[in-house]
Amino acid sequence: MEKEKLREGYTTGACATAATKAALCALITGVKQTEATIMLPIGREVTLPVVACEVNQHTASATVVKDAGDDPDVTHGASIIATVSWTDEGIYIDGGEGVGRVTKPGLPIPVGEAAINPVPRQMMMDVANELMTKYGIKRGVRIIISVPNGEEIAKKTLNGRLGIIGGISILGTRGIVVPFSTSAYRASIVRALEVAIACGCNHVVITTGGRSEKYAMKQYSHLPEEAFIEMGDFVGFTLKQCKRLSIKTVSLVGMMGKFSKVAQGVMMVHSKSAPVDFHFLSEVARQSGAPAHLTEAIQRANTASQVGDMMYEAGYSLFFDLLCDYCCQHALREVGGGMTVETTLYTLQGQLLGRAMRNDESNEINRDRS
Repeated sequence: MEKEKLREGYTTGACATAATKAALCALITGVKQTEATIMLPIGREVTLPVVACEVNQHTASATVVKDAGDDPDVTHGASIIATVSWTDEGIYIDGGEGVGRVTKPGLPIPVGEAAINPVPRQMMMDVANELMTKYGIKRGVRIIISVPNGEEIAKKTLNGRLGIIGGISILGTRGIVVPFSTSAYRASIVRALEVAIACGCNHVVITTGGRSEKYAMKQYSHLPEEAFIEMGDFVGFTLKQCKRLSIKTVSLVGMMGKFSKVAQGVMMVHSKSAPVDFHFLSEVARQSGAPAHLTEAIQRANTASQVGDMMYEAGYSLFFDLLCDYCCQHALREVGGGMTVETTLYTLQGQLLGRAMRNDESNEINRDRS
């Protein structure tokens, strides 16, 4: 039986463009719009419903509800509102309520401007120019994009870390949201690294999630917030981006489940991407001095976390240092050297298990656990 095809959605940028077209068309014609047809950057023409439209002599507004399709997008269901009014000349685009404003360098938008990315901004410019030309309009227009509750929605995104405050970003280079795609998350990693560089960071800390980041921030409390990057499952991708950006020191912080895979050389650590190699973990246990009965028990374990518990309770701290060292080795191999890599392992409760450091010249394990 074939799997049901997942439904694509539309980006906030596409919704803002459709709302802009509907509002401007209403302002020009005096007729409330119920839909808007736009051309997406991928060359596909789509028609989006307009759920509300108001118009008077001087201004008009239109609302498009963000439909993310079958993607678990935090902006799904958000109202994207465009309000347009006449000006003397030119096309002016800005953000209103619920659209963030850029406060840190390193983004494709200058500091101080609304977080409306270049592609959506150009899409809005294009539909405005198209309508102004079609109807022979000789004056300018002001376009304000707002998102009610956008400030609350933004708390579930990386915007705060990126220095975008007050709301969400208007995004989308393609116009469509591909369900469960990795491209958006990868793009957020790159953007966060670029912000870190722009803020002067030459040492970044990459973590697998919020809990490991919390422990990392305590460990590396001397580093600024911008230095901490949630890489999720994308270990290899993030390391390569660090190398591309000439970052000198990269610290990996995580837990047994994912980092036992990194120690094996797996650079995409999603639960479905590669199984935990219990024979490998058993061999590392042997290297750390564990007796045969323990190494054999490890081969029968169900999870990497269970192995971690077994070795921790048995007092073999070297096991965790060796795992960290293997992580460092594979990380350096992934990027071809040229940087210093540190790895730290924690328990779910934040107990430090092991640490190691390597670069092209040296390695260091079994560091201070205090």
